[in-house]
Amino acid sequence: MTPALIFDVDGTLADTERDAHLVAFNEAFAEFCLEWYWSETLYGELLAVTGGKERIKFYLDQYLPDFPRPDDLDGFIADLHKAKTKYYNNLIASGKIPLRPGVKRLIQEAHEMGLRLAIATTTTLENVTTLLEASLDPQSVAWFEVIGAGNVVPKKKPAPDIYRYVLEKMQLTAKDCIAFEDSENGLKAASAAGLPTVITINDYTCEQDFTGALVVLDHLGEPDRPFSVIQGDVGTAQYVDVALTKLILTNANKFI
Repeated sequence: MTPALIFDVDGTLADTERDAHLVAFNEAFAEFCLEWYWSETLYGELLAVTGGKERIKFYLDQYLPDFPRPDDLDGFIADLHKAKTKYYNNLIASGKIPLRPGVKRLIQEAHEMGLRLAIATTTTLENVTTLLEASLDPQSVAWFEVIGAGNVVPKKKPAPDIYRYVLEKMQLTAKDCIAFEDSENGLKAASAAGLPTVITINDYTCEQDFTGALVVLDHLGEPDRPFSVIQGDVGTAQYVDVALTKLILTNANKFI
């Protein structure tokens, strides 16, 4: 069985949370003359909230309850997030944020072999396309049949809405796909949609609970840089390729 591959973006395709989003948030705060600074540690805590505007609102409520609220708080947050998105895309477009190990190789192989590809993320469409064009291939946006991004669904991860949206658009059932995620919230979203899920941890998510994931790895691996298996059975494989995704999906469907 040849699976369709559905990828999360931030933390899964690249370490964009720490190296790009966090940097961009702090640059936006400086532009707005706000005496706010998110450290790597604080940002790790804020990542429990999905969505940039939602994260800013949570930060105000939980960390700055005395901050004077503008009359149009939603508009203020939207403008701040728009500035953050500008800084993020400038950074990504510079090509300084590489894809994680194995990501480019796997997606290129899958594309060349005609596998169906999709994106399921809470970040904006602009953020997705900038990363793909700068770090994967200038034409790679077209490789993905569906890009589920931003506010196309009412609820963000850990709700399964974005995965259900992608499955509906592709006219596929969950048993025909594999989701690639990096976080507990992402796993919850994919699992609630019925998707077998491969996790690649990062510094922000390595201590999270991945019960229910088929496989948990430190990264997708390369022929000269094998992955470490944290959870699950990958046989003798040392990196994720299309052949391994077929095996993972076959094994997953034995228990459905």
